[in-house]
Amino acid sequence: MIAAYSTSFGVATRALGPGTREHVRNIYGLVRLADELVDGAAAQAGMNTADQRRMLDALEVETCSAIEHGFSTNLVVHAFAHTARRAGIGSDLTGPFFASMRRDLGPGVFDADGVRDYIYGSAEVVGLMCLRVFLRRGQTEKASCESLEEGARRLGAAFQKVNFLRDLAVDWGSLGRGYFPGIDPEHLTEAQKIGLVEDIDADLAAAALVISGLPRDARSAVAAAHGLFKALNDRIRRTPAEELAYRRVRVPGWQKSLILARALSRGMAATA
Repeated sequence: MIAAYSTSFGVATRALGPGTREHVRNIYGLVRLADELVDGAAAQAGMNTADQRRMLDALEVETCSAIEHGFSTNLVVHAFAHTARRAGIGSDLTGPFFASMRRDLGPGVFDADGVRDYIYGSAEVVGLMCLRVFLRRGQTEKASCESLEEGARRLGAAFQKVNFLRDLAVDWGSLGRGYFPGIDPEHLTEAQKIGLVEDIDADLAAAALVISGLPRDARSAVAAAHGLFKALNDRIRRTPAEELAYRRVRVPGWQKSLILARALSRGMAATA
């Protein structure tokens, strides 16, 4: 699923330790399944919004049941529950996630509070889920854990905001979603774009401060993911605002490989 849907995330997960990698991929599987239900395959199959909502509700119920009992006949949910039970992921994180997925079942322009809640549920909690996997052995002091949680949230927020800008044409043109309060997506100005890019830069800078505090088997992968999205944000900065309405910005494969190699090299140097 990762290879098919997200080359950037797929590249980064290769740098995780084997056990940690499995758990993070299990998280991605559920997140992608829910996202496809509200954005992709379900709509392409002709399913209406009411049916999508019923299926999403059923998926949340199945997820909660699987976490409680340790079993599901849905293999993606079963894998996620396996991870959730070992990492301490519960409804405090899955609840906001599914709430954000429901918000995507209808078009609409977000206000400041709405987009803040949406980003928390769709992206920040995913960062927190991954962090719980990284810290599942419970060896981190409370003060350090709180700092890492802030970093995980800021990194997740940065990822989501980058994707808002990358997917501007689809989100607004096809789905009628406006994620930037006070901004007309059809007439995004260069000044507005730079303001959004600088906001993402601030999130990335805050996240970068805590990467060195992560366990060794996660550090290089998170650094790689951070580097990939920083590269995307830098490319968005250089792309004229009007082009974002019809062109999706990408990082070429050679640059992704270079970013991963640098992250792995720095990780090995730090643990030498």
